[in-house]
Amino acid sequence: MNNIIDSLSYNSVVILTYFFLSLLVVIINYVTHDKANKLLFSCYRSSPFNPLTYVRFFTHILGHSNWQHFMNNFLYILLIGPMIEEKFGSLKLLIMILITAFVTGLINSMFTKYRLLGASGIVYMFIILSSFVNIQNGKIPLTLILIFMCYIVNEIVKGLTKKDNVSHSTHLLGALCGVIFMIYYR
Repeated sequence: MNNIIDSLSYNSVVILTYFFLSLLVVIINYVTHDKANKLLFSCYRSSPFNPLTYVRFFTHILGHSNWQHFMNNFLYILLIGPMIEEKFGSLKLLIMILITAFVTGLINSMFTKYRLLGASGIVYMFIILSSFVNIQNGKIPLTLILIFMCYIVNEIVKGLTKKDNVSHSTHLLGALCGVIFMIYYR
């Protein structure tokens, strides 16, 4: 057993910490019968005089409605995140995650009446950033165009045509943050 533990590496500090914090929040939310998500881990329009309003601008990315929601987001984050953390570094990645959380939380609370929770804005930021990782000599990677077509156009169409519990605008905002970060950090 010690050999197994000794051979494990905490290889992506931000991504793994984000995963374990979100996993803990899913468990806490389950135990509290969704009270934790409503109080701390979802973002919605509330009084600007309530200090938790500002905390939730950031903490909504830790909350998930259920196990499936958590797994859908973290499958992408665990797959793509370590590569992005290696490329940009832990501090820059953490800053990008926090800015994206703030932007998606603020926009959601200003312009919608819905409760926002989950890491999907971060997932879409990662998807866009991952296509830029191997950019060379100012050429546009074909993978970026394909990702744009597969994910972004799909989200625009879904946002215009579907009425579901998915925040398509958060996906688009996450992707936009990814584009802005890539331009800034190039």
